[in-house]
Amino acid sequence: MFDIDVQEAIFKSIQTEKNAMNFYQFGAGRMKNPDAVRVFELLAREEREHAGHFHKIYQRNDIPDLEAFLNTPPDHASDWMASLAKTVDADFTEQKAMELAMEKELGLEKALRETAARIADPQVRAVFELTPGRPATITK
Repeated sequence: MFDIDVQEAIFKSIQTEKNAMNFYQFGAGRMKNPDAVRVFELLAREEREHAGHFHKIYQRNDIPDLEAFLNTPPDHASDWMASLAKTVDADFTEQKAMELAMEKELGLEKALRETAARIADPQVRAVFELTPGRPATITK
């Protein structure tokens, strides 16, 4: 294990969680099935919460207000939004959106675990190893 630029990794994780949140918000706005809308809205709220976990351990001052940061317009060039835009352009269906969401989540989980393996600080590593529904104890 070797330490990486932890604060940069945390910043990128906050941005990725925001991108995922925007992905789910965008998808929810295009769903027709009320159950699918609720699922995507729930996932968007979870991504907002995940960004909050990372923000609690973020020590730089370039994101002083997480809510303001999360409420900025989506980055349509992000991998999350670009993938969804392709799906929407290519005969959007709720099934395609759900499959894309699962693919993106699996990729994100893998990236977070790989980043965690490179972090020496156990508390910071724990945040990267979080699995949905299992909160970690975080101190700043």
